[in-house]
Amino acid sequence: METTVYNPAKGRHETIQVTFDQNKTTWFEEELISEGGYSITDIDGDLLICELGYTIPMLVQEMTRAAINYDLGKARELLKQHQ
Repeated sequence: METTVYNPAKGRHETIQVTFDQNKTTWFEEELISEGGYSITDIDGDLLICELGYTIPMLVQEMTRAAINYDLGKARELLKQHQ
């Protein structure tokens, strides 16, 4: 699926192809309301962080779900660092 993301390494929005499936994506359904998180997805050695609502997903280059231990809190820290 074509998705518009913000790439902080490039300082701009871009459109990329993303496949959200159980092998590449971790969903945080329990934390949706309390934490505002939605999902983290591996894309060719980069990490896509999607939040609940109308925010644009952020693509963090050279990062993976495993590197942040599949942790929503660490994903949210990455969002803060790159805003």
